[in-house]
Amino acid sequence: MVRNRRLLLTAATEAFAERGVEVSMGEIAQRAGVAKGTVFRHFASKDDLLAAIMLQLLDRLLGTADRLQEADDAGEALREFMTAGVEALATDRAFCEVIGRPSLQHAEVRDAIARLSDIAETLTARAREQGAVRSDITGTDIVLLLGGIHQTAEPLLASHPQVWRRYLQLTFDGLRTPDPHPLPHQPPSRLNLTDPGLG
Repeated sequence: MVRNRRLLLTAATEAFAERGVEVSMGEIAQRAGVAKGTVFRHFASKDDLLAAIMLQLLDRLLGTADRLQEADDAGEALREFMTAGVEALATDRAFCEVIGRPSLQHAEVRDAIARLSDIAETLTARAREQGAVRSDITGTDIVLLLGGIHQTAEPLLASHPQVWRRYLQLTFDGLRTPDPHPLPHQPPSRLNLTDPGLG
């Protein structure tokens, strides 16, 4: 049972990362080398399967973010967190396409997203305190910028898979502007990735 679940998660993670969330459950079963019924014994629906994969991805980001909270150089820690976040988006189509889907309504996924948002705020606050980024940047800004950087690079990723690093550098340099103009809008409130408007 445990082995089949692991095989299914590995096969589904690879398939969704390569082709997005429209891959069929039958193809996932074929990749995993199990019967289609085995998929549904472990995951009642595709959204349940996506939720399990999202938890794996979020757990990896949370592990990185937790480690970075204790870093001496808060600016470099924030940069490393942003790098991990954009890289996850750039290398995994499912991570982007799942936003707004019912899988995000799973309590464990919502809790993981809330923890990630909290850690992003902590990392950003430490960077502000050390003067590594401008004083009006929030953790919510950072999380939203991750998606913006990915969207900028996305049309080029097939031929230039590392091009996102260029736009991450441009963005981070903007965050460190020594004498910035005031931002023209109030910072957004706490991010809610389960909002259908983000899908």
